[in-house]
Amino acid sequence: MSRPYELVMYSRTTPCAYVTIARGVLTKRGVPYRELFIDEQDTYRQRVLDWTGFLSVPTLIVVEPGGELPVEPPTLLPKGASPRGVNRGSMITEATEPELVAWLTQHGLLP
Repeated sequence: MSRPYELVMYSRTTPCAYVTIARGVLTKRGVPYRELFIDEQDTYRQRVLDWTGFLSVPTLIVVEPGGELPVEPPTLLPKGASPRGVNRGSMITEATEPELVAWLTQHGLLP
């Protein structure tokens, strides 16, 4: 992606292991991001459910500056398939550290 994009992480206020991994990677590598909490805003909760089929966090997306929606529609998942670690273009959910680093690199988000 050639234009400057931002990173948004849909999360929840009580983190899980994958949220902890994502926060650690982003902090360690100096990647700025905004966090939106699905347990504080019904709109955020519904988006994650629509995108992943589950309330899967963290769901990270590449957005236009100031945005909350992916810059392009994420690749669709088969109904009922786990989104865990699947690079969906503008979105990745519940990624391991290597998966997240590769996705961030793909989008030019690593400093």
